[in-house]
Amino acid sequence: MVQFWNPAYSCFTFGEVDLVATFKEYTILLRCPKIQGNKAYVRPINLPTFVKKLMMITGMSEQWVAARIQQKGDGKCIPWASLRDLILAHPDVKRRIDVLALSIYGLVIFPKAMGHIDEAVADLFDRLGKQNTPVPTILVETFRSLNACRRVREGRFIGYAQLLLVWFHSHFWKVDKVPCRVFFKDYSPLKEAAVTPRRDDITEEMWIEILQNLREDDVMWKGPWMTPSEILYRCGNFDWVPLPGICGVVGYTPLLVLRQYKAERFIPATQGLAQSDFSYKGDHYKKKMREISEAWKKICFVKILTKGPTTTLEYKDWFSKRVNDNIPTPSLEATRSMEENLRVILSELEVIKQEFERKNRELGRKIERLEEENMYLSLDVDIQKIERARLGKSSEQWQQEVQEERAKVEYWEKKFQEMQAQNQALEKEN
Repeated sequence: MVQFWNPAYSCFTFGEVDLVATFKEYTILLRCPKIQGNKAYVRPINLPTFVKKLMMITGMSEQWVAARIQQKGDGKCIPWASLRDLILAHPDVKRRIDVLALSIYGLVIFPKAMGHIDEAVADLFDRLGKQNTPVPTILVETFRSLNACRRVREGRFIGYAQLLLVWFHSHFWKVDKVPCRVFFKDYSPLKEAAVTPRRDDITEEMWIEILQNLREDDVMWKGPWMTPSEILYRCGNFDWVPLPGICGVVGYTPLLVLRQYKAERFIPATQGLAQSDFSYKGDHYKKKMREISEAWKKICFVKILTKGPTTTLEYKDWFSKRVNDNIPTPSLEATRSMEENLRVILSELEVIKQEFERKNRELGRKIERLEEENMYLSLDVDIQKIERARLGKSSEQWQQEVQEERAKVEYWEKKFQEMQAQNQALEKEN
């Protein structure tokens, strides 16, 4: 997906299609409570020290915190292992919950340093209770990481990757043939996405061809969980929305993707958008941050009038002439629809393989669950330690349970090998 990111307009450009995650979409996906409002986190010019912030969150002494802070690159951080031990041992339940929440923000949502929680995350976390919504921060760090990866044409994506993929798949449900449930009050799009089967038979090369030649009819423009509403389209004197994050700022224009709201598309104001990306380094950014802080005090919304998939002639002409910053262009050859690209022609060998998989599906699911358990073993052990501390189980009891689980793994591995041998014997007889 990174190669289709368009830094000039802060959006994905797939062939003839612009797509970008919006403030409203992420708010619904994350089910952010209305009490948080639309107030974005704006990093203060003068920050309290990392030690003081951790002392306020954890309730630990200055000596305890200072002894565990490490230097990673150009920033400070604290290892997850230190916070994990604190979750297990802290006598204050509220503190334990706060430390666990901080860890999730630092390891999953803003994973800057692997296995560590960055200093910038701690300041954001400390201010979330003051009617600040995390959505703009999640968006901007996603956009900034995509910009960085596009500039060097490689590198690790540092952002909330899981949420980005859920958003991406939600605009292609038409292809996956996934029925949309009624939008009940307790409905969670993320839970729906977690249980939705994904096709794993599509190669990276095939995805590139599909996205490079994407047509408007291939896209589920409006997410099935979206409700008609108003859209945040500008802040203060900016013609677009400057998104302040924990490490920098990026501007984006939601009016560029009105099609995602089933509204008429027209030429959006994008002057200065390409130069909106900057980091919190040096003294030059402080003046810009004051402007952005004032701008977010005057946010502007516009109500969406659903007109269907209409586009002005001026927009079509503008889209065809604009410069798209080295985005792969559609091939000149006759392109196939996405449905044709995803159609699988089965060979005789593939038919035999599917028959084998059908017979062993139940066994395969059990082995898959065991593999997941092994993959997240460290996290499971941490949870078991927390439960042990809460329930008062002895180490001998936990060791016995671990041995039982290992015995189950060995049993199912042996069972799977026996089933493979039986199928191979049957194939030879036939």
